[in-house]
Amino acid sequence: MPPKPSGALRPVTITAVVDPVAALASGDLDENLYLYDTNRTAGSSGFGTPELRTRVRKGDRLLWNVIPLECETFVALSGIEIDRRVADPVREFYPGTDIAFWTATVKRELVKPVTYRLSFLLGGVAEPFTVAAEQALVGPVKEAR
Repeated sequence: MPPKPSGALRPVTITAVVDPVAALASGDLDENLYLYDTNRTAGSSGFGTPELRTRVRKGDRLLWNVIPLECETFVALSGIEIDRRVADPVREFYPGTDIAFWTATVKRELVKPVTYRLSFLLGGVAEPFTVAAEQALVGPVKEAR
């Protein structure tokens, strides 16, 4: 059974692990992207795939970050396409660095999944790579009566 809402903001981190060398060589980001989040116990699914379904509730604080498999090849999350009525992602930087991450707060309870798409800059390529698969935020599990 999922935990009861407490009213407090919960941080939910969504991490994109990218193999930039393979993605650049093949031109296929989806086969070289592995998504994870910190909300598995609440019911998130699709771990290790580009079709992550992150279980959230209103007020949850989301943080998206990137880990490259090849540390010498540049990777950055360049954009998040999502319904702004649900979440309005903002790019921020870790203090004293040029390392970016994105944050947003879930604005309302979700009754159906809300899909979003991630875009990444890889290597020296100017045009972002957009994930073809859809990621989603999904609402709380309904309790059985």
